[in-house]
Amino acid sequence: SGDHFIVEDLGSRNGTKLNGETISKPCSLHSGDEITVGPVTAVLSVASPMVTRPKLGTAAYLQERLEAECDRCHRYGRPMALVMIRMDGELELIDDAVALLARRMRAMDTLCEYSPNELCVVMPELDREAADAMANRMSREARGILGTQEGAVKIGVALSPEHGVHPDELISAVHAALGAARKQQQPIATAPSSELHSDLVVVDPQMKRVLTLVERVAASNITVLILGETGTGKEVVASALHRGSDRADRPYIRLNCASIPETLLESELFGHEKGAFTGAEQRKLGYFEAANGGTIFLDEIGEISAGMQAKLLRVLENRTLTRVGGTQEIPVDVRIVCATHRNLEADVSENRFRQDLFYRISAFSIVVPALRDRRGDIIPLAEHFLRISSSDAGQSTPALSSEARSVLQSFDWPGNVRQLRNAMERALVLASDGLVQVEDLPDGVREAARQSVDTRGAITVSDAHDMRDQLADIEQGAIEAALQAAEGNQTKAAKTLGLSRRALIYKMEKYGLKKPPASRR
Repeated sequence: SGDHFIVEDLGSRNGTKLNGETISKPCSLHSGDEITVGPVTAVLSVASPMVTRPKLGTAAYLQERLEAECDRCHRYGRPMALVMIRMDGELELIDDAVALLARRMRAMDTLCEYSPNELCVVMPELDREAADAMANRMSREARGILGTQEGAVKIGVALSPEHGVHPDELISAVHAALGAARKQQQPIATAPSSELHSDLVVVDPQMKRVLTLVERVAASNITVLILGETGTGKEVVASALHRGSDRADRPYIRLNCASIPETLLESELFGHEKGAFTGAEQRKLGYFEAANGGTIFLDEIGEISAGMQAKLLRVLENRTLTRVGGTQEIPVDVRIVCATHRNLEADVSENRFRQDLFYRISAFSIVVPALRDRRGDIIPLAEHFLRISSSDAGQSTPALSSEARSVLQSFDWPGNVRQLRNAMERALVLASDGLVQVEDLPDGVREAARQSVDTRGAITVSDAHDMRDQLADIEQGAIEAALQAAEGNQTKAAKTLGLSRRALIYKMEKYGLKKPPASRR
């Protein structure tokens, strides 16, 4: 009520406690008070607007927050939204718009600079409806500052688990959504329900062997299990299997088993009858029936429960299914392709995965190697992603500098192809003069390259720290000199350094430069 908080018990059976005492009338609350309702205790924390205003984080911090939130979403089955905002216009107005958006965000949200013109907002606990409402509000408020001219503000929205359960999946999805908004001249676009992938780029001998296996098995109806780390391109291989089969002109249905709550997975796979459960107001066809005559791709098959494994095994063996709440057996003609990043043989030995189901889905297995094990594909893939991204953005494709090529080639890419694609999409925004330089690559990629090897041999960890300190000293000196030459004007200094004003402010805070340095003698 106004600027203070009140708690009131509305006649509950067990009562409500304030700081351990059961209340009988409305009570005012203060920061630090404990409210207990049944088994739940909540602590009121009231902070000033300056404290609750989110800080603009770096791209590296964005990756860190996404990893933590994706783990929470997967562990507890909670939703999350990732929003990417692109703003074009005068630098000062963009800064004002960013400040306004930051003030309006919730304390749990995380605002980060993905590139000079693109921001990312990690928003836990938002479903599709809430995320759309938030994106519309952001668009409206930002355009109110930047002006209503077409294209001033574009927003892409991706949701977890719907569009991905890993950070790189979500970044790819939200970047694709933003690209769609720009291409279609819409203020806001949501990622498609299935992530779009490019065609196979095959140069390395290991991937050529994979492609040979795909060509050999595509025409048959045998069940295929695709194995590999997250982000290696298992879905691309599955799509190639479908395109090369006699079912290419029939449906191709993809389902990420890890993205569907256990309570809904059976209904999604097999469908349900009207009245089968609360909310089942009409009959619904499941993924298997929707894919009849075509191919169904069950991604992350290793994540399903023991109960669902038994039901899926029955469908695979009998080629019939029964909808939830129904009794009729329905025949289905579906080519089944599965994928997982897990070691299913180890899961079988530890009784986490049914042995009979494993034998059924692994009639033919294809292992997609990690990107670090097929380094011959790194540069061709990087150039391929640059061509696609630049085409979507309506600009010419930049080239990779020799130094950038060397860094890309030496990095281990733990996120595999998906991580490389995200790095190239971001580099396209940062690149200037038609050339992607080392400084346009993500911080983690550059740091790893500095700590690997130099042209003369191995670099020790101590050497790497010394190098990092020297680079930091050089960067700090350049910022001080630019601020001095601009007489403290941050906008002019940022232009001199080739940075956005937000990036300059972040670096000033990093080095403790709260005000323009005094003249040096």
